[in-house]
Amino acid sequence: MKRDLISLKDLSYKDMEDIFLLTKEIKKNKHRFSSALRGKILGLIFEKPSCRTRVSFEVSMFELGGYSIYLGPQEINLGIRESIKDVAQTLSRYLHGIVIRTFAHGNVIEMAKYASIPVINGLSDFSHPCQVLSDLYTIKEKFKKLKGIKLTYVGDGNNNVCHSLLYACPKVGINLRIACPSKYAPDSNVVKEAERLADSQGSIIELFNCPFEAVKDADIIYTDVWTSMGKESERDIRRKIFRNFQVNKNLLSYNKKNCLIMHCLPAHRGEEITDEIIDSKNSIVFDQAENRLYIHKAILIRLLK
Repeated sequence: MKRDLISLKDLSYKDMEDIFLLTKEIKKNKHRFSSALRGKILGLIFEKPSCRTRVSFEVSMFELGGYSIYLGPQEINLGIRESIKDVAQTLSRYLHGIVIRTFAHGNVIEMAKYASIPVINGLSDFSHPCQVLSDLYTIKEKFKKLKGIKLTYVGDGNNNVCHSLLYACPKVGINLRIACPSKYAPDSNVVKEAERLADSQGSIIELFNCPFEAVKDADIIYTDVWTSMGKESERDIRRKIFRNFQVNKNLLSYNKKNCLIMHCLPAHRGEEITDEIIDSKNSIVFDQAENRLYIHKAILIRLLK
């Protein structure tokens, strides 16, 4: 039976631990896996532009002995030129797996429904599972553990990274605080699921409207862009609403732990985070980005081999 990666809601603690163990092995000795996916072909369906996701998946397939085909918006034009159902069934005859990077999360679900090959969510407006798996792996590298870590996310709570953190952090025992304006809170159903998971694992989920309170005692402060792709028309109003949620020297003065800084990139420097913070010695932003490569390799091996 084929397996997909649609959302971190679908992964168990053991699933994530297995991915992290494989990632560690791959990072330690990449040559050992140089033919792991020999003869396999991966399709990259990208409706949104990409730097890290596209490059890391393409490099992953190359270094694992496989091949990738990039299909941009003009090649397919999902749901307009051709239905998702037809694309999924056609590509299943040619490829061994699909990565889809799209706007509507329903597109990912529909692709997985009709494809007979594994489908990986490379990003949707609702969920970004590969990113957050890389984030958790990076945290584990730095702290040698996940359980008990205090992570504060500051910014737009109703976005794909925040939702994925909510699904994943309680399962691994991370205590998650989210600081966002009240009108930009995470999806209430995701919060309820996260709280249920937290109760069963002994971790804590908290929502704040005040970022200065939320960052106290945090081991990690994580932020993302205030204006996600597809919402550019809201940029000016979001800059005003989020101005007190910038990760800067003033915000960090409320944290006494010399905490680490995370950002999934791309960053709008001078908006959600200042240069001096993202470029500081406490920033692990580019460690996150590097680890996308190794996490993607582990995911591909698990799903395609």
